[in-house]
Amino acid sequence: MEEDLDEGQSQKGCLECCLKCLGGIPYPSLIATILLYAGVALFCGCGHEALTGTVTILQNYFEVVRSPVDALDVFTMIDIIKYVIYGIASAFFVYGILLMVEGFFTSGAIKDLYGDFKITTCGRCVSAWFIMLTYIFMLAWLGVTAFTSIPVFIYFNIWNICQNATSLEGASLCLDPRQYGLVPIAEAKTVCAGSEKFYRMCESNELDMTFHLFICALAGAGAAVIAMIHYLMVLSANWAYVKDACRMQKYEDIKSKEEQELHDIHSTRSKERLNAYT
Repeated sequence: MEEDLDEGQSQKGCLECCLKCLGGIPYPSLIATILLYAGVALFCGCGHEALTGTVTILQNYFEVVRSPVDALDVFTMIDIIKYVIYGIASAFFVYGILLMVEGFFTSGAIKDLYGDFKITTCGRCVSAWFIMLTYIFMLAWLGVTAFTSIPVFIYFNIWNICQNATSLEGASLCLDPRQYGLVPIAEAKTVCAGSEKFYRMCESNELDMTFHLFICALAGAGAAVIAMIHYLMVLSANWAYVKDACRMQKYEDIKSKEEQELHDIHSTRSKERLNAYT
């Protein structure tokens, strides 16, 4: 009987511990972190592969070659964008962890308001700093989303030209990368309908795959924007709660001091009356 009782108490203690741990998780910050990681992973992975497919299309079908000199051509720009993607993936992996930790500490500060934990001025400054930084990153991701929509628009035009060329016989349709600033004006790299390269490109998997990869990258950038907005709402709510908690702490401290002073005054008067009576 005693062993069964001890086992039941142990299971009850483990259950209470698990419920306490689950109750301490900042679920809004957790959801925003998962959404941020999913968006950044989708943008970085699909964007990187889409850029690789763009290089393949330019080299195989438009016969664009890399400049032998150290010049800023389209291939150099693609390499730079790839390095930027590497930096974005690393930076926002760390930033997501920092925001998650901040969510844990802020939730702990609110829940342990009447305990030994005290909210410091440094903690409030850190929360305000995260709000400002998250707002800046939200604007940056809006710019990234707008920038990512450009290759989606370009590939949509190319896909539309391929569809029209196959449905309309005798149509004089051409693709010129100079229209999009991919090659210098002096270089004529036009591919027109009726040529073998045009039909091979339209029927190739590279064009279709690259187009859909850029769409997925655009969706990932949009998910990152939504995650930043979600973080802003969470951080703003935590900031408001922490600010009210600080006021409540000051009120409780003043109230306890006044009660202690009243108790001391009452004790002093009681002693004086007792001495006068005796």
